[in-house]
Amino acid sequence: MLLRTVPFRSSAAFDQVFGSAIGSRGVSAPLDAYRDGDTFFVEIDLPGVDPASIDATVDRNVLTVRAERARVEREGVRRVISERPAGTVTRRLVLGDSLDTDRLEASYDAGVLTLSIPVAEQAKPRKIEIGVAQRELANAQ
Repeated sequence: MLLRTVPFRSSAAFDQVFGSAIGSRGVSAPLDAYRDGDTFFVEIDLPGVDPASIDATVDRNVLTVRAERARVEREGVRRVISERPAGTVTRRLVLGDSLDTDRLEASYDAGVLTLSIPVAEQAKPRKIEIGVAQRELANAQ
């Protein structure tokens, strides 16, 4: 149903050395994914994000979520510690063919983006009727 990918995982040392030189770098948001009945859910943590900045798209079977997390700068204030990432938050997931991405729905509440994706009809389990051959009926009588 879902393929988790982390294409360019960098080391902490690399981030410490080059992170400030690069400036605002893309941040990946943590997520949970689970199936409940005939619906697949993805919950992505996006705390401090303006809901209007969230952009979710599906291209083929790739779901991409982008959002902007702004850092409030105040004149005369000097930051001592700045650990909360700011800038573009991006998360990309490859969805399986068994999901109906045309009926994907999204909601944002308390810093969590919840995507609900129904399982496609053709992927749902179905009962198969078993026919009885005429020969079996004749022998039974």
